[in-house]
Amino acid sequence: MQLHDLKPARGAHRPARRVGRGTGSGRGKTSGRGQKGQNARSEGFRLGFEGGQMPFSQRIPKLPGFKNPFKKIYSVVNVSKLSRFKDGTKVDAATLLEAGLVHAGVDIKVLGAGGLKRKLAVEAHAFSNSAREAIEKAGGSVTVLGQPRKIGPRRTAAKAPRPVPAATPAPAAKPGREKKGVPPAAVEEATPPAPDEA
Repeated sequence: MQLHDLKPARGAHRPARRVGRGTGSGRGKTSGRGQKGQNARSEGFRLGFEGGQMPFSQRIPKLPGFKNPFKKIYSVVNVSKLSRFKDGTKVDAATLLEAGLVHAGVDIKVLGAGGLKRKLAVEAHAFSNSAREAIEKAGGSVTVLGQPRKIGPRRTAAKAPRPVPAATPAPAAKPGREKKGVPPAAVEEATPPAPDEA
């Protein structure tokens, strides 16, 4: 068997149907579409069109609201779960993952539900105010992982208080324009009366 001996299987390749070549060709005139009607036109119908009745995509109910693409998802740990560690333990992401309290690859947030009587050095990406108070009250320390989000100059300028605009002086009155062909009005000068001559 050589490369030039390869052939497609019998019946695999068929000649294309030549439609629209006249009534004598066997498949001419209407080209197999029948006569008139929607499916005889070139446009046909769009995807999801249901013959004029209300489409499925429009008659099903829609849920309100939206999905925030910037939502931050945390793996949550309550301070009551930290009581399993001994005093003086450094509780970081690796320790919590080994204890099965958090999921891998997700930022950790410590919440203040429950009580804590152990002195621990806790590291996490976020803390609630009650959790921070509970850990520090027990003599432990809190370390926030990750850098805070940097604010660009445009957002900084937007958050800064805007200066109060200074009071602008009233515009000066414009001098009147003289009309062409009309003499200016005579101005009477106030002159003191002449003394009577004797």
